[in-house]
Amino acid sequence: MEIGQKVKVVRLRDRVSASIAGKLGKVGIIEGYKVTDGMGIGVVVKFDDNFSTWFFDDEIKTV
Repeated sequence: MEIGQKVKVVRLRDRVSASIAGKLGKVGIIEGYKVTDGMGIGVVVKFDDNFSTWFFDDEIKTV
């Protein structure tokens, strides 16, 4: 996955806030990466409403 690519949120691994849970099924654009816990890389996704947050790579898929 590359910066600028469109992705769709397809699942959520953990319990999250309502604002993040509301993004399930939504499409956003990758704007960066985040080191999660030293073992993985998360993907920062920005949505049309200018909300941005990160997801694990198995929680999103390219569209």
